[in-house]
Amino acid sequence: MASVTDSTNSDPAEPQLRWTGRWTLTHRILALNILTVLLVALSTLYLDVFRHRLSKERTQQTRLETATAVAAMSHVPSADWPALLATASQVTDDRFRLYAPGGALLIDSWRLTGPTWELRDPRDQKWTQGVARALDRGFNLLVGAPSYEDYLEPRVDRMQAWPEAMRAHSLHRPTTKIRNAPDLTPVISSAVPFRGGVLLATDNDRTFTHTVRRQRGLILGAMALVIVISVLLSMFLARTIVRPLRRLAIAAHRVRLGRSREVKVPRLPRRTDEIGLLARSVSDMSQSLRQRIDNIEAFAADVTHELKNPLASLRSAVDGLDRVEDPELRRRLMAIAREDVGRLDRLINDISEAARTDAELHRATFERVDLGPLIEQIVSAWESRREKGDARIAFARPRKDSAVVMGKPDRLARAINAIIDNAVSFSPPGGLVEIAAARVGDEVRIRIDDEGPGVPPEAREAIFNRFHSVRPEGESFGRHSGLGLAIAEAIVKGHDGEIDVHDRDDAPSGARFTIRLPAADRA
Repeated sequence: MASVTDSTNSDPAEPQLRWTGRWTLTHRILALNILTVLLVALSTLYLDVFRHRLSKERTQQTRLETATAVAAMSHVPSADWPALLATASQVTDDRFRLYAPGGALLIDSWRLTGPTWELRDPRDQKWTQGVARALDRGFNLLVGAPSYEDYLEPRVDRMQAWPEAMRAHSLHRPTTKIRNAPDLTPVISSAVPFRGGVLLATDNDRTFTHTVRRQRGLILGAMALVIVISVLLSMFLARTIVRPLRRLAIAAHRVRLGRSREVKVPRLPRRTDEIGLLARSVSDMSQSLRQRIDNIEAFAADVTHELKNPLASLRSAVDGLDRVEDPELRRRLMAIAREDVGRLDRLINDISEAARTDAELHRATFERVDLGPLIEQIVSAWESRREKGDARIAFARPRKDSAVVMGKPDRLARAINAIIDNAVSFSPPGGLVEIAAARVGDEVRIRIDDEGPGVPPEAREAIFNRFHSVRPEGESFGRHSGLGLAIAEAIVKGHDGEIDVHDRDDAPSGARFTIRLPAADRA
């Protein structure tokens, strides 16, 4: 009951997953989603780094080939330069152009060897190449790659038409530049200064594009495989969620309809995740609800039975008043009627309190209660109304704040008062009822001893049943409803406590009622 009872100190603790279930459904769903996103991010990053490194290597290679040609030209006569550049062009597939210091074109290797590479028109290629170029543009946009200008052959082939050649000429150091061919393959150019002029090498590196696209294809294939696996795992995960939830929904629907006395809610003991917690919580809730309904039905049957006796007696007395003429007999019938009315009044009050106790504790807000002052007030009230011959009450008050529990003071007082009332009723005239409260470990124990006949072992559980009433000799019938100890037990259990009764071990006779409640710091 305390698991659903509000407290001023802390909220009810949430059910915790065992260590085997810390990989929760949330973690699994996030893992599947993050896996796909992470794979895309890593693949994109890898491909971008791979392309950048490959582009750098190819640019350095073209620059090295140009520098090697310049170094070779510096060791041969100028008459051999055309043959040298023609041979280098055939070996490297580069197009070499030598410009004079004024910018005029002196040597073009293609005029000697013919073209070593060719710019291809995208309109003449297959549709698959168009798809590949679209993927190239999408990837460049995704990674924010720099855009290159289109490669165009100048109308007048002079050094001034090539910015990289002019930069190499003015800075006296090698310069490179990358442009895009019409089919988005790179055209790499490298300019190296030479004797006041510039040697320019250009190459349409189609192998670079093919290598990058091949790597991208492998990555896309791997991504497709992972996505398929992710989808299958997601379907499996959804199935492991949907199927048990459907079973729980069906069971909850049957509980709501109430057509079956025993609805078996699946507990899913092997599930250690949130679904397992939900299944066991719903199962416990349905069992608690079923038990509460059974208690209500039994309580209603008991109430009906207990009310019939005083009502029957009252009816007999009232009916007899119409037929009896003897004043003495009429007086006795009136006394019986008054006693039955008083008995009915006590029954109705106790029944109302018993019915209200359970519901009240379920929505109660607990507070710190020091049982020392609380029991002292109860004892003082008993002493103030004690009559001659009644039992005496002795209370060993504990130290201040040593017997503190979490609870409702009025309800705890009602439970303790019911036990004292029972002890006083069974005590002999002038007997002594001893009360003590102390903390033992992480609980507070209240002990109430009397000097009565005690409670037989076979009746120690039955005395806490509703309307169970075994009264001492000499007590008038109907003075007690038989609900006092039942109410006390309900209040104690509502505070996560226990109550029991045994024979006293320090006296020849008498009963010892013990109430155990969680200490405030533990609660």
